[in-house]
Amino acid sequence: MTWQQVSAISHGCAVLAYLILASLLLRGGWRKRRHAGAFGGACLLTAAWAGAAAAGVNALEALRTAAWLVLLLVLAGAGWRQRAWLIAVAALAALELAAGYGLHMLAVIAIRLGLAVLGMLLVEHLYRDTPDNARWGIKFACLGIGALFAYDFYLYSEALLFRRINEDIWAARGAVNALSAPLLAVAIARNPAWTAGLQLSRQIMFRSAALLGSALYLGAMAASAWYLRFIGGVWGTLMQQACLFGAGLLLAGVLFSGTMRARLKVFISKHFYQGHYDYRQEWQRFTRALGEHGDVLPERAIQAVAELVESPAGILWLRRDETHYQAVARWNMPLPENAEPAGGALCGVLASRGWVIDLQEWREAPQRYGGLPPPAWLAGDERMWLVVPLMLERRLFGFVCLAQPRTRQLMNWEVRDVLKIAGSQAASYLAHRESADNLAVARQFESFNRMSTFVVHDLKNLVSQLSLLLVNAERHKNNPAFQEDMLETLSHSLAKMKTLLLKLRRDDAPDPCAPLQLDSLLAQTVQACAALEPRPALDLRASGLMVLANRQRLERVIGHLIQNAVEATPRHGSVAVRLLRNDAFAVIELSDTGQGMSEEFIRERLFRPFESTKTAGMGIGVFESREYAKEIGGRLEVSSAPSLGTTFRLILPLHAEAAAA
Repeated sequence: MTWQQVSAISHGCAVLAYLILASLLLRGGWRKRRHAGAFGGACLLTAAWAGAAAAGVNALEALRTAAWLVLLLVLAGAGWRQRAWLIAVAALAALELAAGYGLHMLAVIAIRLGLAVLGMLLVEHLYRDTPDNARWGIKFACLGIGALFAYDFYLYSEALLFRRINEDIWAARGAVNALSAPLLAVAIARNPAWTAGLQLSRQIMFRSAALLGSALYLGAMAASAWYLRFIGGVWGTLMQQACLFGAGLLLAGVLFSGTMRARLKVFISKHFYQGHYDYRQEWQRFTRALGEHGDVLPERAIQAVAELVESPAGILWLRRDETHYQAVARWNMPLPENAEPAGGALCGVLASRGWVIDLQEWREAPQRYGGLPPPAWLAGDERMWLVVPLMLERRLFGFVCLAQPRTRQLMNWEVRDVLKIAGSQAASYLAHRESADNLAVARQFESFNRMSTFVVHDLKNLVSQLSLLLVNAERHKNNPAFQEDMLETLSHSLAKMKTLLLKLRRDDAPDPCAPLQLDSLLAQTVQACAALEPRPALDLRASGLMVLANRQRLERVIGHLIQNAVEATPRHGSVAVRLLRNDAFAVIELSDTGQGMSEEFIRERLFRPFESTKTAGMGIGVFESREYAKEIGGRLEVSSAPSLGTTFRLILPLHAEAAAA
């Protein structure tokens, strides 16, 4: 059996399948279904094409392809946009018919390939723009019609590659078309409510137009090159190659031209869309450009605003003080050195009215702007086009000056509103970045001030000890024991002061920790407070307890808690320091019979820095004590009652390895 016979049988199956489907749609029980006439007409033309192909004639393919493309447009219900698509389909179908009577076979194949691509594109848009709850009814129609165009694409792309149509693929084409008929029947039987409003995004439309234009251009150039080769004789091959190479270079130059791209976008927006902008896409692009990480946010803000109106350059001005706005960033333009006064005409109009200023309009009709002339640096620069205000909380945060666009733009209310909203968004990002920078500087100062505060607090405690020592020296200066104790206290205080000075010079590295025996540490700390009244009493109820901590830091914490207890207790009262063990923890209790604290004060103010009940207190000692206890894995607890006294419990984890050693 020859391939012609196989092709006849295959296309005969398609004739039978589509005739049955057409009879059901036009004269059977489905004739009242929505779009039954459009479906039936497409099926009849497909059956006629298959019958002609079975007879070896391929003259009706353009009509069959155009019928399915028109059906897709009818299903989509594209409204007034439908006319533009119908014109495009009719033009391509007419071009294919004309090509069959005069052009080379490759040109015909290329046109049919383009129609197949257009069909798949429409099928994809029909399915994607249908709501999820309605896709159940149309998915089989999309599969059936998509299969027709997908097979055509496979057939003609292979033919264009090898410069001939594969006979086996051609013969199977009828059977493939016949297999699509049941899918269409299922879709029609489900009687879906076909969606209305085929929506093509500007990006898809722009790329499709660019691709279609490039394909038509390359097809025309290929035909011209073939014609030059045909008539060129010996020079034909050279002329053909030179023509193709030159055409490719010209196409690349046009595709990479910003001006041409801008003109194409404006053309598509004017003739295919009611709105000038695809707001979802533009806002995603705008926020993505401003939200990128990096140190060039001002330049990105200029570029993001400029791309909304195809402007190739711009300058950003921000308020640096109460009287002037300064140019702080540029994009493809030199940065001016002069400042714009906050009370000038330009800033006054921007701040009071929030307008997007068209400088050409201001030059020609200054009466609209209160009769004030534009600033000299703007009036004399013909490159400047628009001034976009950056409003933040109804205040003028800055403004962007944009250069003339690549192609002429229509400045209507929509463009101005988009620019004003974009300016406000850019102002919020710039203000956030400025606040973050100021906060980083403030945190550096805060870190230094906090360290200085802790050092001053420790120095205050040392000064108190030395002052008390000086007072007692008047009474006990002839006592050798007192002299020895005084020298030891002075040496200890001097060592602490040196450590504090070193801490101011070093970085924020944590203090080194080592195993410490609490018995000796508490004994030394209590001995250092022996001159205080009431004198602290040490009670060691456990011995040999060791913790992992920095000796000077822990000694400072315990000494501060002891001094607080002494200052809060009258002279006839008592202050006790006890060391206990509770499982794997060492507990240091500091109890006094002082004035005590209320639950509200403990809950809301005790552990907050710079909160204190003492007249000369700084309010950071207890806060530092708790923070260091947390740092070494412990905690600080407190129980107190007004007029009954206070007990602090410093609970620290035992260092088991050191204790065992």
